[in-house]
Amino acid sequence: MIRVDSFSATRYPTVSDQIHVENIKLMKSHATQCQFLGLNPDLIAAMMRNWALLLLGLLLSFQVFARESLPQDVVPVNQLPQEAQNTLSLIKQGGPFPYAKDGVVFGNYEGMLPRQRRGYYHEFTVKTPRARNRGARRIIAGGNPQTSGEYYYTDNHYQTFRRIQE
Repeated sequence: MIRVDSFSATRYPTVSDQIHVENIKLMKSHATQCQFLGLNPDLIAAMMRNWALLLLGLLLSFQVFARESLPQDVVPVNQLPQEAQNTLSLIKQGGPFPYAKDGVVFGNYEGMLPRQRRGYYHEFTVKTPRARNRGARRIIAGGNPQTSGEYYYTDNHYQTFRRIQE
């Protein structure tokens, strides 16, 4: 980039000119060091690029494996507590539900269930005998709660989930 003063045709060095000069000095210095050590600068650049790609691939694969390790435990309907079976029946009938919060959106903020758009999951309370409050047991339904067939059971207030197998 050339800046021309309105009074003269003198070129003033810009910041980008200074950066360009520094980059050239750095590249010459690096190339000289590599040649001094008997290394090919192009080979080193290729190796660095390959290492960066390998590292990126490893980091991304951990996220893929983490997502695949979501609720793998399955519980058949007949092995659920009777209260959970009753709640599941109510969900499929569309209610009526005993708790005001039944059917609210479950945010899945901890990422314990497969990732879906906000509003996909809904939670329903499973009655806990002798509990004075809603207790820790829930069924989470994915999609349309009445028809999706995607149900998860937790008996420890969202710490772990098991997919309900019908």
